[in-house]
Amino acid sequence: MLDRVSRCCLLLLLTALLPACAFDGAKVVELKGHRFLVELALDPETRTKGLMHRDSMPERHGMLFVFPYEARQAFWMKNTRIPLDIMYFNRDRAFVSAAYRTPACSAGDRCPSYPSEGPALYVLELNAGVGAALNLSPGDRIELPSQIGPVR
Repeated sequence: MLDRVSRCCLLLLLTALLPACAFDGAKVVELKGHRFLVELALDPETRTKGLMHRDSMPERHGMLFVFPYEARQAFWMKNTRIPLDIMYFNRDRAFVSAAYRTPACSAGDRCPSYPSEGPALYVLELNAGVGAALNLSPGDRIELPSQIGPVR
């Protein structure tokens, strides 16, 4: 039988792991020394849906979009209920540009588009303000798990 301190430690450990359970199959990415648990959007269906229709996203969580080829990318906030920071990275995993604090949009096809300033292969979405606080500069690199690469 566990004593009171052991039960408390076990409860804290399980509580810390619960947010990760909501992101089944998620991976950890690192940006300027900060780690984020991200869902992967690897196919056209998940890339199209993105973070639509969600009311919230846990702190230090996000979504990483991986495209089959490097090109200028453009994202919009159609049916997205949470404001986001959208950061674009090239094939070398270097920061290209960002659209910070993009507001939620319920205007359907009238929602504005947020294009990258150059070719991008990876796009990271985090809660609004989180990416902006990192103060990224062109060339800052995102660290990805080795198995994440261009979708073929």
